[in-house]
Amino acid sequence: MKYPLNRNIKRFLVTLSITLFSTGHIVAQGMPVYDNTNFISLAKQLIESAKQTSNLLKTVEFLKQQKERIEQVSNVIQQLDAVGKLIQNNQYLFNMVQGDLQEILNSPYIKPDEINRVTASFEEIIDRSMESVDYVNKILTSDYLKMSDAERATVLKDYETKSNEMVAEVQNKTRRYKEIISFRKMQDHINNRETEF
Repeated sequence: MKYPLNRNIKRFLVTLSITLFSTGHIVAQGMPVYDNTNFISLAKQLIESAKQTSNLLKTVEFLKQQKERIEQVSNVIQQLDAVGKLIQNNQYLFNMVQGDLQEILNSPYIKPDEINRVTASFEEIIDRSMESVDYVNKILTSDYLKMSDAERATVLKDYETKSNEMVAEVQNKTRRYKEIISFRKMQDHINNRETEF
């Protein structure tokens, strides 16, 4: 029993002597060192970073609001453009029907039984145009179907496209009837020339 105790005492003395006689360098290696200047600088940097993050978040929110405003203005401009184009197209249709249709109907080369058919085809386009104008008027003057500005702009754009198609249709009909008149006129001249000889 004495033997293990002596052994433990020897170990303790060896460990103590190593600890006491070792250089201060070895002892100080494991000790952490705190520099107050660096700590204060780090704290200041963290506070500054938090301020910058807060300002950044405010800027993001501001930009988001501006984007929404720009989108609203953009939708309004699109609506105004579409309505302006609709008005322009309708004015063009009425002017064309008043001028060109009258010219076609007054031509001696349009047969009496064709007059009603020609008139009906132009009237049908004008009726569709008037229905479009009425519908667009409802969209613009009331909160029609609780539409958002973007939805309203989309509907108006569709009606602008339909209006463009009606203008093209009237132009095609007018050109076709004028070609028929021109052909009949030429045919009449050829027939009259043959009888003169």
